[in-house]
Order: sequence, then C-alpha cells, then structure tokens
Amino acid sequence: MGEKEKGVKGCGAFLAHKIGWAPLVRLSMANSRPHPVSFLLGSLIVSLLVGSAYYWIIVASFLKPDPGFVGCRPDSEGSWSIGIYYGKSPLSLSPIELQQNRINANSSAWPVANPVLTCKTLSVVGYPSNFVADPFLYVQDNNLYMFFESKSTLTMKGDIGVARSTDQGATWEFLGIALTENWHLSYPFVFNYQNQIYMMPEGNKKGELRLYRATKFPLEWKLEKVLIKKPLIDASMVQYDGFYWLFASDFTRPGTEKNAELEIWYSRSPLGPWLQHKKNPIYKADKSLGARNAGRLFIYGGSLYRPGQDCGSTYGKRVRLYKVEKLTKDEYKEVPVELGFEMPRKGRNAWNGNRYHHFDAQQLQSGDWIAVMDGDRVPSGDVTWRFLIGCFCFSFAVSMTAFLGFIRGILKSVSTSSYCLVLFRRNESGTFRSYPRFNLKWRKFFNGAYKSRYCLREKMNPNSWLGMLVFCIFSLVGLAFVCMGVQFLYGGNGAEQAYSYKGQYSKFTMVTMTYEARLWNLKLYVKHYSRCESVQEIVVVWNKGAPPDPSEFDSAVPVRIRVEKVNSLNNRFKPDPLIKTRAVFELDDDIMMTCNDVEKGFRVWRENPKKIVGFYPRLIDGDPLLYRNERYARGKNRYNLILTGAAFMDSQFAFNKYWSEEAREGRDFVHKNFNCEDLLMNFLYANSSYSNSDYGRTVEYVHPAWAIDTSKLSSAAISRNTQKHYDIRTKCLAKFKEIYGPLPIEKLEFGTRQDKWDK
Repeated sequence: MGEKEKGVKGCGAFLAHKIGWAPLVRLSMANSRPHPVSFLLGSLIVSLLVGSAYYWIIVASFLKPDPGFVGCRPDSEGSWSIGIYYGKSPLSLSPIELQQNRINANSSAWPVANPVLTCKTLSVVGYPSNFVADPFLYVQDNNLYMFFESKSTLTMKGDIGVARSTDQGATWEFLGIALTENWHLSYPFVFNYQNQIYMMPEGNKKGELRLYRATKFPLEWKLEKVLIKKPLIDASMVQYDGFYWLFASDFTRPGTEKNAELEIWYSRSPLGPWLQHKKNPIYKADKSLGARNAGRLFIYGGSLYRPGQDCGSTYGKRVRLYKVEKLTKDEYKEVPVELGFEMPRKGRNAWNGNRYHHFDAQQLQSGDWIAVMDGDRVPSGDVTWRFLIGCFCFSFAVSMTAFLGFIRGILKSVSTSSYCLVLFRRNESGTFRSYPRFNLKWRKFFNGAYKSRYCLREKMNPNSWLGMLVFCIFSLVGLAFVCMGVQFLYGGNGAEQAYSYKGQYSKFTMVTMTYEARLWNLKLYVKHYSRCESVQEIVVVWNKGAPPDPSEFDSAVPVRIRVEKVNSLNNRFKPDPLIKTRAVFELDDDIMMTCNDVEKGFRVWRENPKKIVGFYPRLIDGDPLLYRNERYARGKNRYNLILTGAAFMDSQFAFNKYWSEEAREGRDFVHKNFNCEDLLMNFLYANSSYSNSDYGRTVEYVHPAWAIDTSKLSSAAISRNTQKHYDIRTKCLAKFKEIYGPLPIEKLEFGTRQDKWDK
C-alpha cells in the first residue's frame, strides 16, 4: 500500500475511531475487494437493461400503432364490446360471422365478424369511449337502432349512445350520444307504448328510476317522470298476462346481496303507479343464480323468459336464461334453461372470451330472431390486478437483486479468521466504552455475524461450482420477475386481439398441408393457431398416410381433414367449396409465430385483398433469375416475391387461377419436382389483371416479431439440403418466366408503411 493510500485510510480510521465505529471500518478495509454496494448497483443496472430489452423485443411488438389515440383506455370495469347474433329461435343463435350473406366488400369483410361495435367505433368520430356495453335493440321498419352504454374517456361516467344499421346488422353507423346526465347512465331499456318511444336507463346514483320520452328519435329525449324513487339497477319491463311487470335490483343491498337481489313490481301501465310484488325480494343470497337482470325479457312459444347475470366468480361472468313458470301478484317461479350459446375457447384472444353479461333478443318481421350481446376479454378489475401484480414482481425482483448483490459483496469482502481476533479488543476506546453492557452485546453480535458469514463463504464460495449455481439460479429468478413486472405493467391485457379495418372485423380460414410423419408438428400448430381471434376454421390438407381424427386435436375452432388421393404440392391450392371465408392463410405446419403477427398480416391483406400478403420476402433478379434467401433481399433493401408458405390470399381468385387451364403446365412442373408451388402462384398473380392494377405491385410484406421453424427439431423436413433446394427453385424461375413472363419490374422497399409493420 502506498503512503498516500495509507494516509487516506488513516484519516478514515481516525474519524471512525472518534465516533465509535472503528471496528466496522477495519472490517470493510480488511482487503481491497469490491464493496457490496458495487455489486448491488451492478445487479440493479443489469436488471434494468434486461427489463428494457424485454420491453422493446417482446412487449413493444404487441403495442398498437396509434398509442396517441384518444379513447379505448384501460379501464378497471373492463373492455366491453358488442356482437350480433341470428337464428330461427332466440334459444339457438349463431354469430354474424357464420351468416354467409353478411359481407361488406368495402372493408374486405368476407364475412363480417363480431364485435360489430367497439369503443373505437365511437372514438374515431370524436366521442372518446373506454368501452360499450348493455345494448338494446329497437326495430323501426327496415332499420335497426342500438342503444348502449358508452363510458366516456373524458368524464369517466356512462352516457347513452345510439347506432343505426340499414342492412340487418352487418354494418353500424354511430349517430351520437342520445342521453347524458351529470351522473352515470347505463342499461338503456327502450320500448314503444301508445306510439311513443320511451327509454328507462339505469341511473342509481340519482337514487331513482327515471323514464324518458323521445321528442326527436333517436337523439333527443326529455324526462317524462320518475317511476320509482329507489336506486334500482338493470330495470327491465315486460307486458304479460294483463299487467306490466318490472324486474330490477336494489344496488344498496349490503355485502353479498349487492348482485344477488331481484325485485318485481307491477302496474296496469308503464307510466305507473308501480306496486311491489308480495314476495320481494325474490332473491337476495347467491350472486351466481342470475338474480340481476341481463337484458330484456322476451316471450317465445307462449312462454316468458328472463335473462340473468351470473356474477359468482366475477361481475358479469355469463348470461343465464330462466323460463318463468308462474308470475302473479303473489307468486313467482322460474327454472333455468339453456341459452344455446357456446362460450368461446380462445380466452383473452376472443372479444367475449372471458365474460358476457347482457342479452337482448328481438323478432324481425321475417319471423327470424336477432340478438345483441356484449362481451369482454378480461375479468372485472383486470387493470388494477395487473398493476398490483406488476408492482409486486418488480419489487420482488429489485429486492432479490439487491439481496444477491449484497450477499455476493459480503462474501467477497470476508477476511481471514485471524483478523477477527482483533475486531473488538477490550482496550478499544470510543463511545461504546461508556456503555459496557451495550458494548458487550455489540461485540457478541458482530463476532457471531462474522463467524456465520465466514462459514457461509467457505461453503458457498462464489468461485466454486455450487456457489456459481446458486447465484445463477437467484439471478435468473430475479430477471424473470423483472420481465414479468414489465409485462404486467406495460404489456396490456395480454390479449393478441384482431385489428379492425374501416370499423369492422372479419375471419379467415387457415390451410396447411402435411402427412403422418409430421403429426406432432400439426398438433402444436392447431393448438396454437386455433386461439388466434380471427381464425374461423383450420383445414388440413392430408397428403399421405392414415389421417388423424379431428377429435385428437386441442382446438378452439373446427378442424377439417381433407384427404388427398395424390401426394402433390399442388393440393395446397386446390379449390375447396367448403371454405366459407374469402381470405385464406396458407401456413406451413412447421412455422410458429405469434397470433399478434398473424392478425397484423390479416389486417394488411384486408387493405390489399388483391395481393399476396406474407411474412417471408424474396428478391428475384439477375439474368438468368436466381433464387436467394431473405438475407439477399435485406441487403438490397428490396423484394418482389412472397413465399406462400406463410401468406394471406383471396381463395376465390388464387385457387381458381392456380387450377385453371392456363396454369396446367406450371402445375405439372411443380408436381414433377415436388417444389416451387409458391413461385408458381407469384408468377400467376404477377401476370393477372386482377392483382396487377396497383402499378404491378402484387405482393406485400409484414415483418413478424419472431418465427420458429419447428422442422429443425424433426427428421421429417421436406428440404434439408439447402443448396439443392435453391438449385431446383432457380430452375423453376427459368421455367415459369418462359411460360408466364417476368415478375414485376418494380421492386418494393422495406419499411415504407407508416406503421412500420414491413420494416
């Protein structure tokens, strides 16, 4: 040690000696190894770097392209949307996407899919909303009007909005806010009485049930009267057996009775006066029974039905339906019946995958039934829970990291056991000498602590295998909690949801081609992609071997096995009249990517339905044409071809074109070489007037956040010899150019989209 260093340490020791902490200073100066604080700071910095990297690599790729968008903010009440259903009976309804005649070519919605109304519908036209819920239909001639609760992003209270459809529910136009008050409004029960249109919304904060009358339908209303001076919620009215019956719940009930109470009132007129049922409250104990109303009561087949909310596990978990067997002024009896609605199996990836709590069915002039239902992909209070869990994960990770750094520093700073003998000599002077007993206790404490950590160091030396293993495990656990904290705090609700286009959603069919040796791949494939929100069906083109039974798959959507007689790559594009969607997503069974990336690709295709939109770009150039990998295209910052092993296309055009007489020679070449079916499809698109209207641009690229080729884990890959594979494809390029002409001269650049999905 140099003289200068001795002087500095001497000054520190002298000051510590005067204040009585000389033993601790000598302990920290026992050797020149790093101080525990340095390990602590280093560990925290590493945690922050890992958390930042996780955010940009994983979380940021799931963020929407318009973070400055006003509306649709996270809300502790949920993210409710509204869907529409059709059927011959209110007890057997199917969603709009299964109706073949419900399409909208202007938004490339073939078919239109639920939800038909969301918070974005209102927000994009200047009415920022966090969610829409509690829909009620009003049928007027050939027009449908939908009244619903809209929770304002600006005021954080509910207003009553209204939308109109002139095509039986396929498209909806938001007309505006029909009713707003200084208090929260919801559940806008709308009905007609003596040629006047009335609305009975919930406004329990006011402490009374109010009735409004339309002065200029549907946007202007005035207060008609107060029906009942009581804070009733979710009030529904029905005319039955000579009386008007009003079903509602008292929200002032304490504890478990809050969503478990049902009251009945009756009157000769909707305008009152209203009298209570003799057995009120009908229910008041079990929230899961459906006591709280879930929409309009309706009559079907001469029987009265009441929808109720199951609030057992969370608010508005699902709709229960009850058939009323007896309703008089003195008695009431109802029994549960099946609603005829199947709960989605896609979890948070479905717009109503977690809960649905409102149902309004109406009969049309045709005799068919139409219904609206709201749904949510997250449980009640999800935003609050995610915040609390995220804070806990981050705090736990920081605490663990700090503890790890501190322990590691302590172990590295331990001196030899002989040094311990002089730590607390009896002749040591200082403030402790004035308090003998206190000094003795501290000497025992520090000596015991020193012995313990010295033993710990001997057993868990950081330089030993055991020590390194322990520290690695602690580090990995800490970093895992950092990533979890980032995900919960900044990753949204965890849903990989669909992207709307022109205010509407749609569905597509997935098509993959495989054979028996790749069955394990297929099972992973089906389980994963069937949970993507916009997937309606998965079609498996089975080329060889004994086909599996569809029941073998863990799927959230129907799986159809199409067995082919001839093992040919041309089968991938064979016309299939059973495919009910215009869009198909051709995806090899050995490619795994996120549902979010798939939804992005579908959104881009809906903007450009005449193109091949996919995830694997290539640049084909040179004379003669050469087939090269994506790295070459990236180096040139250009592409002019998309591999159809992961691409969206118009099934009606693409499949018919591929199997036309014009493509026969190309198909024969593909079958002979068992390769190049994707190249042939690109040539057919490039030389077609259907897809060549956009200045020769027939393809578009979407960059996936990540993609895994699971064929690398199997011996059943089709093309393991890369160079041989490329040589065959180069020959295909020459052949197809000779038959069909060149690919487009214009080569597209990466990163030209405003949302940078093609970077």
